[in-house]
Amino acid sequence: MAGVIVLTADASGGFAAIADAVDPASLTSDYAPAVGGILNQHGWNLGWFGIATIIGAIFVWRGNLTAIWVTGMIGGLADLGYLLFVDFPGYVNFFPGTVMTFVSGSAIVLSFWVWLSLRGNQPVKADPS
Repeated sequence: MAGVIVLTADASGGFAAIADAVDPASLTSDYAPAVGGILNQHGWNLGWFGIATIIGAIFVWRGNLTAIWVTGMIGGLADLGYLLFVDFPGYVNFFPGTVMTFVSGSAIVLSFWVWLSLRGNQPVKADPS
């Protein structure tokens, strides 16, 4: 969702949408086109991270152990950057920014808990030799 918001806004609007704890007037500027391009690239990445994580969640729900790792890496590493560079410095409001970080963090922790509990229960494949 954040990726779509960033891609559909100009640079000032994109920054204001992400850094919602910052006064929008302080973000209004006549940014160079390259700044808008970099912000759009960021929005594109947010979009595909989200889509890949949603698709991965379906496979996690079906018990695919590989999907737990892949989905955790994609969603987790994307949110780790958000946590370090946007959330910790205080550029976002608690809701929805920090709350969503907690939600995705708990999803990753719960996924690995499921992975650990299912890991020993997988049927052993017979050696074809």
